Amino acid sequence: LPPLQAIYQTPKLKVRNTLPRWLLPLKHFHKHLAAMAEDGAVTLYKATSITDAKKNSFSIKAGLAQMLRGGAIIEVSTLSQAKIAEEAGACCLVITEPNRQGISRMPDPSIIKQIKRCVLIPVMARSRVGHFVEAQILERVGVDYIDESEVLAIADEDNFINKHNFGCPFVCGCKNLGDALRRVREGAAMIRTQGDLLGTGNIAETVKNVRSVMGEIRILNNMDEDEVFAFSKEIAAPYDLVAQTKQMGRLPVVHFAAGGIVTPADAALMMQLGCDGVFVGSEVFDNGSDPYKRVRGIVEAVRHYNDPHVLVENSCGLEEEMAGLNVSEETMEPFGEGGA
Repeated sequence: LPPLQAIYQTPKLKVRNTLPRWLLPLKHFHKHLAAMAEDGAVTLYKATSITDAKKNSFSIKAGLAQMLRGGAIIEVSTLSQAKIAEEAGACCLVITEPNRQGISRMPDPSIIKQIKRCVLIPVMARSRVGHFVEAQILERVGVDYIDESEVLAIADEDNFINKHNFGCPFVCGCKNLGDALRRVREGAAMIRTQGDLLGTGNIAETVKNVRSVMGEIRILNNMDEDEVFAFSKEIAAPYDLVAQTKQMGRLPVVHFAAGGIVTPADAALMMQLGCDGVFVGSEVFDNGSDPYKRVRGIVEAVRHYNDPHVLVENSCGLEEEMAGLNVSEETMEPFGEGGA
């Protein structure tokens, strides 16, 4: 990607006797950025504040998010789960508390440090919506991405984190195009279309929200230039980002799907609907005897989502493994009478 190539071509940064510069592990990327701060390329830390928005280019963070395209991001809570996900081909790990029930805050920094020391792939952690101090702590711990997640409790109901004040790329959730573009304006480098928040294996809400975003983009693509102004006002999104979305025919940042994705078929469905990748919850580790097989199947489905032969191969033998992840009658109750 051009932004990343420009970074590694900076004279002050010398890399010798290693892999090609563009293949360096992402976990060391922020160290290289800090080394470049003297040249004024990127400033991560100041004496008076944790980050400097004026010298922190959004294109760098968007480039880091682009590196995850076409991959599966796996939620883990223990070191053993992290190693399984890494071996299975996950492109990134989302670290959560080992016992999620009743936990509505960022994970313990000691857990993040422990997992970061043992894996080579990027690490992501969640902060509460609007809780910028949690984000400051996570950035200082050294995570590669921060997920401002509605899965946790909301710290500020009226204000999201100003993500331009951080050097770490942010991931934010959305349910429609207006949500997505507002989060991008706030500095989100990746958008996550969120469905099921309870980990029940119900993908219906995720499909609904992904189709909503993609449908609004198709409507936008068919509009005259004069209609874009009214449309941007209708969805309460910045006009320049709406115009850019129309020009590109897609969201201006990486777009993942999350919620209820527990089988290779679910992952392939999201990819064929137009997403760049998927988030997979930690429930894939909770049932069955071979979590590696399940995670590997999802990873392969994301990579080869248009190849029926690969999808068949990775879906075989998962009935027993996925037995505890089926949608139950209790899960269907929220649809009410006349629902799904």
